[in-house]
Amino acid sequence: MTIHAIQSGLDTIWVVLTAAMILLMEGGFALLEAGFVRSKNSVNIIMKVFADITIGTLCYYLIGFALMYGSDLLGIIGKDGFMLKGDFSYLKLSISTDTFWLFQGAFVIAVISIVSGALAERVNFRAYLLYVILMTTLIYPIAGHWVWGGGWLGKLGMEDFAGSAVIHALGGFSALAAAILIGPRKGKFTSKNSSSIALPSNLPLASVGAFLLWFGWFGFNAGSTLTATDVRIGHIAIVTMLSAAAGGATALLYTLFRYGRSDAPSVINASLAGLVGITAGCAFVSDQSSILIGAISGLLMMGATNWLEAKRIDDPVGAFPVHAVSGVWGTIAVGLFATKGGLLEGGGWHLLWIQLLGLIILCGWGFLLTWAGLKLINKWVPIRASGDEEDLGLDISYHGIMATHTSPEFLQVDEYLNRKEK
Repeated sequence: MTIHAIQSGLDTIWVVLTAAMILLMEGGFALLEAGFVRSKNSVNIIMKVFADITIGTLCYYLIGFALMYGSDLLGIIGKDGFMLKGDFSYLKLSISTDTFWLFQGAFVIAVISIVSGALAERVNFRAYLLYVILMTTLIYPIAGHWVWGGGWLGKLGMEDFAGSAVIHALGGFSALAAAILIGPRKGKFTSKNSSSIALPSNLPLASVGAFLLWFGWFGFNAGSTLTATDVRIGHIAIVTMLSAAAGGATALLYTLFRYGRSDAPSVINASLAGLVGITAGCAFVSDQSSILIGAISGLLMMGATNWLEAKRIDDPVGAFPVHAVSGVWGTIAVGLFATKGGLLEGGGWHLLWIQLLGLIILCGWGFLLTWAGLKLINKWVPIRASGDEEDLGLDISYHGIMATHTSPEFLQVDEYLNRKEK
């Protein structure tokens, strides 16, 4: 066996393992969102995540991957490679195309799950399925091509190592467009100057979801090296940890001294915000910079949450503050703190300007395509659940079952089916 074959084998193991870690993040999304919403909508959260990972995976295999990593057409879109057919040698990978696709397929599922949270408790499930197809076949793959697939932003020099911009900022602004368009939950904003609080159904469940996401993020960031022998892996892992810790610690201390209590949802989301913030620059910034990036991410997340309330925009799980705002900051932070090319590291303004341009394009693309796409979907299927469905809960309305129940008895199948028919 040659050295090259050994290297390729090690890289394959590394990428498959880290892809599996990223896929486990879907369990994190499911538990986090189910814990944050009311219990009558928990099954709906789980089913949307299953839609992401099943329908989204198939769409990315059939179409999305080709648009993202197919041979470049005018810097805008990939033009071949549908169903992984064709020659991908121009990608210059040390792993097989199948292995590379698995890793990228895990990324696309994360993007759509960001939007899922912002639409919790009031989206029509059938309309959501159509949006999953739109995001995984068109919106994300084309944007990804611009930065990672040989497109025009990558050629300009935009740096986004693991996706603060391409995944999180784009997904977060898509979530904002969807949340504005679909409107707030019934009873959320009761009068002109006040809002109601829907208490999380299960904060321990949400915290377990956050820990799963935190765990998976090491695969998200370190796995983006795509090689097991990259000397940056250890550094990527430590800055990922430091940024998440700084984000969570900032929220913990801020809420403790500001309100006299440490607010659990804020600490959970601020830790995730720290993870989002470091994702773009995990391979480019120092340990010390990662702490600052994480701390600012946590503060920005809390500020953005208050801004949404002031604007009467309903985002039940904080998708926009965590992913969009922290993703924007993390992408800008590369232009400021990158050890090679960062403004504060003596690199001048060039990288920062490229980062800002890329953000404007990617965030605008996600927002506008989501807005237009949901408007189009709404012509066929209402994007909003009916008032009765929302009152009853989306679990019963769309899935015919509750997340939890207290009945100790088995139901007779014929009796159960007769009840459903009535």
